[in-house]
Amino acid sequence: MRTVRAVLDRALAEGRAALTAPEGKAVADAYGIPTPAEGLAETADEAVALATRIGFPVAMKIVSPGIPHKTEAGGVRISLTSAAEVRGAFTAIVSRARAYAPDARILGVQVQRMVAEGTEVLVGTVTDPAFGKIVAFGLGGVLVEVLKDVTFRLAPATEDDARSMLDGIRAAEILRGVRGAPGVDRDALAGLIVRVSRLAADFPEIGEVDLNPVFASASGVMAADVRILLVAQQPHRRRTYTREEILASMGRLMRPASVTVIGASDAPGKIGNSVMRNLIDGGFPGEIHPVNPKADDILGRKAYQSVLDVPGEPDVAVFAIPARFVPAALEEVGRKGVPNAVLIPSGFAETGEHALQERIVEIAERYGVRLLGPNIYGYYSTWQDLCATFCTPYDVRGPVALTSQSGGIGMAILGFARSTGTGVSAIVGLGNKSDLDEDDLLTWFGEDPHTACVAMHLEDLKDGRAFVAAARATVPKKPVVVLKAGRTAAGARAAGSHTGALAGDDAVYDDILRQAGVIRAPGLSEMLEYARALPVLPAPRGDNVVVITGAGGSGVLLSDALVDNGLSLMEIPPDLDEAFRAFIPPFGAAGNPVDITGGEPPSTYEATIRLGLEDPRIHALVLGYWHTIVTPPMVFAELTARVVAEFRERGIEKPVVASLAGDVEVEEACRYLFEHGVVAYPYTTERPVAVLGAKYAWARAAGLLGTGTAGEAD
Repeated sequence: MRTVRAVLDRALAEGRAALTAPEGKAVADAYGIPTPAEGLAETADEAVALATRIGFPVAMKIVSPGIPHKTEAGGVRISLTSAAEVRGAFTAIVSRARAYAPDARILGVQVQRMVAEGTEVLVGTVTDPAFGKIVAFGLGGVLVEVLKDVTFRLAPATEDDARSMLDGIRAAEILRGVRGAPGVDRDALAGLIVRVSRLAADFPEIGEVDLNPVFASASGVMAADVRILLVAQQPHRRRTYTREEILASMGRLMRPASVTVIGASDAPGKIGNSVMRNLIDGGFPGEIHPVNPKADDILGRKAYQSVLDVPGEPDVAVFAIPARFVPAALEEVGRKGVPNAVLIPSGFAETGEHALQERIVEIAERYGVRLLGPNIYGYYSTWQDLCATFCTPYDVRGPVALTSQSGGIGMAILGFARSTGTGVSAIVGLGNKSDLDEDDLLTWFGEDPHTACVAMHLEDLKDGRAFVAAARATVPKKPVVVLKAGRTAAGARAAGSHTGALAGDDAVYDDILRQAGVIRAPGLSEMLEYARALPVLPAPRGDNVVVITGAGGSGVLLSDALVDNGLSLMEIPPDLDEAFRAFIPPFGAAGNPVDITGGEPPSTYEATIRLGLEDPRIHALVLGYWHTIVTPPMVFAELTARVVAEFRERGIEKPVVASLAGDVEVEEACRYLFEHGVVAYPYTTERPVAVLGAKYAWARAAGLLGTGTAGEAD
């Protein structure tokens, strides 16, 4: 590490943002990163001598701190096979470099032995705004930015992480060997990923490492080009809290005994009035103390001139005053010892008032006050009958915790919950996330006995590593669903390497959230449906899924949806096939899907569903119902719910989802099935299977199917 430290310190002292090729070689050698034999030549004669000693063929590259992009400057020649070619190349490279950048300091020309053929891959690291140091792996060479077949992990990566990266690209089969070609040395390639990730993690001033191409073959790996970019200034580190501190403050926020409303009002239409009415009308059993220096009484409650006058020790102060008055009031909240401030007002960083937001954060940190917001709609904690918001109340208790960074999305969540009767444990707005953010909430909801599923809308993460740690602690116990808004490759805007250009926001989030065991919803509707449905379904205990359908067309679509969602249609063994055939007409079809045909009576549906639940080799059922007069929708719903309940009482629980096709009566049937533990949707074959796929994704991440990722150390 001393060698690397000396190289980096010298480059930074010279004000450089990149290492030269010889410096990169020295760093690579220090970390056991294989590179070809090479040397620096300052004259044509030295270049010839180096090439002769190294052995032909050779490549030659300009070495200059002022020319980071060597190819663009005409500073690269490859496959040189004689002393004459080397001499001519030296003269041409230096001449072109001087013409390209007349003021650049030219140190010489790098002479490097050409690398033996192999599969070209990329290994690199980049510093991500949310997750810090991450390592990338994918296909390399000239097509890397076209194909973008790259996967990411947190750095430093473990050996298991590295091996999962080899299998995580679309072209993974190439690494195993195709058309008789030998596969690559997977041990050597995984080891290279681990070493590169450790290099970046060990030295914060390394902004990007780019090894491209790396030639991987059956005999090992060799990095033909090493590029290392530096950053002189490290990002500001936010204040962090221990898990115990987070749980203590979140406990008082979500289960308060006393709430103070700063800016409470008697005037209808005022935010302070709406908050007070929601707290009172919602039946909050704790103390409610309005603060308003111009009132003696608000909605039948004694009003106080200042929070300092409020009796006792309030757990939460809800702010309903203009932004400019918040700092002074927050000072008083801090002096009073209130541990949580819920900042509803807007007018902070979201409108460009960054200094004002920084000021309230400084005040809060000085007094140990945790801030929720600002610029939020408030929050709901239904099991405490707490509605601290200026929006419509909601009081249907249940197992789902929902959070949103956007007020508009928060109201969509509220409307969905009301229209579907989804029971929630909490709905929380995060707004500007000046302090409290998703990892704080996830830490709390992971331990909350009232919460069985957590769904979060977010636009960014302030501390991606803290979120990953909270997710890994939560996923083994309950599903975590995330809707990540914004699929732009913002990280590529200022990228100085192939790795940096590929590490766009969405690509990194997608890989790392998956590694954390999080279920990523593709849209708002899916996030809400996953949140509603996942607590209803029992966890699967195996991969065998059977489709039972009354319509052949639905069976085909359901089968397609299973494949699209990474699920497996069970290969039906002969004895089970025969058992199904006993219940279906001769013109039906066993196998999988099991097509009982549309004209069958309720008894056929019941018999086949019973068989599917009874046979231990079947782990999940997908039902495709077709509306007929022979078996009306509610008859199907009632018999299905009855059979599922009967098996549940016997200790046999399997996930059952249903797609109902028919007239409008199927809507009522779906509602009935949902209420009785069967996830059912009308007019769609895709949605019930997508929900089942999400449940399977969580079961794998939680380790229930033997291939989980939760708890692994990226």
